[in-house]
Amino acid sequence: MGITLYRLEGCPFCELVVDELDELGIDYENVWVEGRHSKRDEVKRVSGQRAVPVYVDDEHGITMAESARIMEYLDVTGGEPGAS
Repeated sequence: MGITLYRLEGCPFCELVVDELDELGIDYENVWVEGRHSKRDEVKRVSGQRAVPVYVDDEHGITMAESARIMEYLDVTGGEPGAS
C-alpha cells in the first residue's frame, strides 16, 4: 500500500487525520506505535522525530508529521500530490 499512517491509540490529533482520510476515501495502512516516545524507533526512522501522527506516501515520496500540516495537505490536494 502506498500510504501509511503512524498513530497512537487514543491520540486526538491522529483521529483528526484518520477522519479526514476516511472522508476523502483514501486507503491507508495503520501502524500503531508505542505510547512512550522512547519506544518509537520506527517513527523516528521514517520521519526523523518520534511524535505522531506521521503520514507517509511511498508512491509520491511524501513524509510529514503534525496533524495540522497533514490536514492542510489533504484539504488542498485531496491526498493527490500536485493537485490544487
